[in-house]
Amino acid sequence: MARIHHKDIGKRKISKNQSQAKKKREKVVVLVLEKRETLLQSVLGRNDAWPKILAEAEPMAPRGDSKPAARYLTKPLPPPRWAQPQEPLHLTSTAHEDLVTQAEAILRTFLVNYNYDSISNFIDLYDAHVKAKKPLYDLYQKYLPPIRRRKYTCVGLGMELIQKWRQLDKKFPGFATATALLSCEEAVDDVTDYVMMGEVPDSVEYAEKEHVLVGVQVVIDGRPGIMLADPGYHVARIITVMSDRAYPHTGWFTKSDEPQCRKDYEYSFNPHNSNYIEWHERVTRGHVVKYQTSLIYAAQPYLDSIYVTEKRNLVYNFRSLLSRDPKGNLKAGMYFPVGVRTKDASFTIFSDIGMEKRKTKYKFSAFTDPDNVDPLVVEEIERCSVQMRYKKRALLQTISKLAKIMSNQSFINQTLEINDDICRMSL
Repeated sequence: MARIHHKDIGKRKISKNQSQAKKKREKVVVLVLEKRETLLQSVLGRNDAWPKILAEAEPMAPRGDSKPAARYLTKPLPPPRWAQPQEPLHLTSTAHEDLVTQAEAILRTFLVNYNYDSISNFIDLYDAHVKAKKPLYDLYQKYLPPIRRRKYTCVGLGMELIQKWRQLDKKFPGFATATALLSCEEAVDDVTDYVMMGEVPDSVEYAEKEHVLVGVQVVIDGRPGIMLADPGYHVARIITVMSDRAYPHTGWFTKSDEPQCRKDYEYSFNPHNSNYIEWHERVTRGHVVKYQTSLIYAAQPYLDSIYVTEKRNLVYNFRSLLSRDPKGNLKAGMYFPVGVRTKDASFTIFSDIGMEKRKTKYKFSAFTDPDNVDPLVVEEIERCSVQMRYKKRALLQTISKLAKIMSNQSFINQTLEINDDICRMSL
């Protein structure tokens, strides 16, 4: 079965001319920052370096009972920020091979143990909206998305993987400080125009930065490069990108090869601006081949994965909950589009049955009362739930909650309006 991801379906970018893109963003509300370190520590652990990096990047940020700084929130996302460049990890070719082997082993175990989940944060947003009793847009402007353990999108997955990798610093001193989250702009229409806007990433106004992945700055036998890991897109290998494209540059590789769809990826530094890495995706369906290029800003650690990327994810018009095997293949899960016709809202659930995958589509309206769901359907959902390592009836309860959300026409309409606003503002 082809890989399903929240960014694969339903996302569209609406072009905007250069003059509009250069307009100053309207400052509409102060962004509360005091609790950012507490939030990140709850995800990463007390000893993680990220709160320190954030503090160093914005030393004038409020602390304790101080008055919030005048950091502005724009319609509808704040401008992203980056920290200072890191010191690279110097390796020999042999040491690099050893590091890749160990880092990849951790990554593959990680993919099995941590699901991809863009449904839980959607439910959290709905609950906050009901509690606030105000228009969703007003709530969204001030909303700080929670990052809950084992309920991760690409943001939480990246943070958690960095934690899992910390043990590698003992054998490879300097590995931890060379590792960080990196921002990614997906499906860039004009790559050259984008990278030539300026050396620094904030030269690009209205960028979405809708994806993050993990990067390790390296120098291998005196040659600069970077190691990448992308658990959000279920990539079960370490990608090495060398500036000279010589060994150990990864080059093209097959991400997935299913009967109906084959996906190949390639990563390389942009020839016009080496601060960016081009991520090329080639999708083959029968005789039809499509290409897409995304841009990873690799020169500096990304600081706003929660305030920009996670927040952007909240209003996508496609949601998914997925478990993976050690090779990054999907084992079980569910996914659904968020559309304007709530009465027809449906979801697809899939799971392994022996050597085959069973995939079934249901309407949410059949799950408003979980106690009255057809027993055979419950059995199928429980089989999926077990393969996703959830407790009994946990997935059924999630679907029941989603049934209530998807029947709320007002909430769905407001969600789609915010998504459209972001699309119109993006390049």
